Amino acid sequence: MHPAVQSAIRSLVSEGKTPTVATVKSKLTAPVPMPVLIAALSAYKNNPEAIESIESSEESVEVNKQTQLDRIEAKLDKLLALLEERA
Repeated sequence: MHPAVQSAIRSLVSEGKTPTVATVKSKLTAPVPMPVLIAALSAYKNNPEAIESIESSEESVEVNKQTQLDRIEAKLDKLLALLEERA
């Protein structure tokens, strides 16, 4: 699901409004093709919990990115230490 559409749907749901093509389109922060908007709205209507599951998967991706960044930083620190020893 397109992140801008997902955010717009989540915003509408949190306001207690029913997401429709018009209301979602009015909340978009970035241009989204109409077929993408309609597909995302259909997916939401078929499974409203999909928004929550996508949100949790995004959080796990963010944690994985941070873990990977931490490993890269640790390797860089080791390489810098080796270079300083040889200098």
